[in-house]
Amino acid sequence: MTRALSGRQITLRHGDYSASIASIGASLRALQYAGRDLVVPFDADDVRPAYRGATLVPWPNRVVDGRYAWRGAEHQLALTEPARGHALHGLGAWLDYGIVEQTDDAVTLGAAIPAQDGYPFALDVAVAFRLDADGLHTAVTATNRGDQAAPFGTGPHPYLVAGEGRVDDWAATIPAENVLTVTEDRLIPTGLEPVEGTRFDFRFAHAIGDTFIDHAYTQLARDAEGIAAVQLRSPSGTGVEMTWDDACPWVQVHTADRDDAPEISRIGLAVEPMTCPPDAFNSGTDLITLDPDASATASWSIRAL
Repeated sequence: MTRALSGRQITLRHGDYSASIASIGASLRALQYAGRDLVVPFDADDVRPAYRGATLVPWPNRVVDGRYAWRGAEHQLALTEPARGHALHGLGAWLDYGIVEQTDDAVTLGAAIPAQDGYPFALDVAVAFRLDADGLHTAVTATNRGDQAAPFGTGPHPYLVAGEGRVDDWAATIPAENVLTVTEDRLIPTGLEPVEGTRFDFRFAHAIGDTFIDHAYTQLARDAEGIAAVQLRSPSGTGVEMTWDDACPWVQVHTADRDDAPEISRIGLAVEPMTCPPDAFNSGTDLITLDPDASATASWSIRAL
């Protein structure tokens, strides 16, 4: 008996919205509004490409060289980004999550991250997806089941689609004052800089054009409820918006350039709200400390414009 390579398939529907969730990595495989893609999809029988839609736990982005120190102990993670020599996007992206609860428009998936070499901490992770008239809402909750405090971070990895065309054709709004600069070759963080006067300044909507971005933004403008938002619009006026709560003070944005595969280069804009920046296991910046039996939750939403 065979099964889809991306795991069990869950379809959610509410009004004009539909979402396809794959159990491997608690991944958002597809999201549509009135038949229009809001994220770059992948087929159920594909090995999920480029972390599309994956839930990133217990860290988003990179741990440089896969090494970090925690509470006086040195740890070495497996290098899952071999070309750059880093540990990338956590440990949960290839776990097969189980279905905890399901209705027509909502599902909660659960998985355990076992204590292991490089991350000797035991976590339970629940990922709740819910569709309503305002789009898809996702909440990730991690609970420490071990007897020692654990470092933790999370974020999603969707590639947003505004409409026809590619990233170059779309106008973006990224309401952030600062950007984290990185080295060109290995994307190692080097420091914060104001976006003003740089190619990273999208505080006011304008076309992305041929701008290359693979950087984390912070100091985000938020509404009265603490919600930050990135918007994309196509020349025809269709668009997509991603919002998130104040549990995520960072957002990674990537124009998804692929010189080795021009047919899929810049077909979606990766927008990844994060609870902490790249290499937070070493810098400690906004890193969550999960005490035994403690939980942390972060949430985000995607809707059509």
